[in-house]
Amino acid sequence: MLNILFPNKTINDTKEKEIEKIREGIVSFDELLSPLEKDNINILIDKKTGAYYYECHILARKLVDNSTIDVPLDPEIQPDYRANRDIYEDHSAYIQMKEDALKGRGFSNIVAEYNSEYDKEHPLKIIGGQHRFIAIKEALDKGINEYHGIKVYFRLNTEQRLDVQLISNTNIAVAGDLLDRMYETVKGPELRNWCQRVGLLEEGQDFADKKQRGSQITVRGARSFIVSYFEGRKIDTNIYEKVKPEPLLAKTGGMDEQWDTLRNSNPKLWEDNGLLEAGKAYATLYDAQYDYITNKKGSQEYADKALNHAIITSWAYIAGVLYNNKLRLKRHFELYKNSKTDPLNAVALAGGRHKTDPQNYRGLGTRTDMKERGRLAELFFAQAEKGDGISSPLVDFAIKKYHAKLATLEVADAESKLS
Repeated sequence: MLNILFPNKTINDTKEKEIEKIREGIVSFDELLSPLEKDNINILIDKKTGAYYYECHILARKLVDNSTIDVPLDPEIQPDYRANRDIYEDHSAYIQMKEDALKGRGFSNIVAEYNSEYDKEHPLKIIGGQHRFIAIKEALDKGINEYHGIKVYFRLNTEQRLDVQLISNTNIAVAGDLLDRMYETVKGPELRNWCQRVGLLEEGQDFADKKQRGSQITVRGARSFIVSYFEGRKIDTNIYEKVKPEPLLAKTGGMDEQWDTLRNSNPKLWEDNGLLEAGKAYATLYDAQYDYITNKKGSQEYADKALNHAIITSWAYIAGVLYNNKLRLKRHFELYKNSKTDPLNAVALAGGRHKTDPQNYRGLGTRTDMKERGRLAELFFAQAEKGDGISSPLVDFAIKKYHAKLATLEVADAESKLS
């Protein structure tokens, strides 16, 4: 006889209806998966989020046949985009998992949601432990059918699902970019849709879950582009020479108040024509850079140069500064046209350095700190004056101009304190 024991707590009528639906899900789960604990089920509650769950053990065959790791974070509104990270085939911990599974090891700490409202063929959605799941599946293909420990949640809402995702992906370090993608997915599809619209992502493509060579733009890169653009719009072109350029780099791996404030205070953000044009121009620059280097069979590092966060932020910042200067803005946007080599002239950037730089400095566009972003802002501002493209002399001029400007501003600040 099936005995389902819920936590002992006061329950109102609304909660009773919800619990009855959870009870129905548990009965369905019990009949389909036949856990070892099927005769006596103890349901627990996560008091932080109010989510109900059940810990049990299931045979590999039942687990594999009824589960999927292809799980959306928001199945109702954004069903085509996944919160799970990619499988890291070459990670040492994963390789060890597969070897252990073949030796009959029973795994635990697999986290799932039982939900038959979508993908009815696989009602058990693996939220945490996808590496272990694949190891179990591959071992099952070779006849290894052991019991494995699983923590099953029922009727999660989007916020609860995000919370479970976050706490479940800690055994192999989670990249900050994946956390950014998860948080942004919960906010809605607007940033992703905007990136697809301007060409920074392909149609149907999601943000990268880890910044690496050959990958698409990350949430952090996209956020940084937008906040830097609007930061630049605060600066009048005519007073730029008296302003320290400070392109903004979005935070990663958690909440970003700066981004949230901009996003929430601008209901027409996604339809801003200036931002849209800047996004399209940058996507064109990225494509031109990537295509040129790829066709020349050059370094992947140079092909991906436009995804360097210092370059993304400084280019967007200057696009904002030049917002009302149509001629110079046109030259800025057409950088990809006027270059005699790859649009960003990665070789010239690599040769750019200042006498104050440390020995291990690898050239302009290799770091992401404020000094790097400021130097690049000066470079893009100077390039837009004539629109002749990036050259070694221009890189050298921009770096010296940045340091000279800082020195001038420091002198002015010191002089103001004399009065």
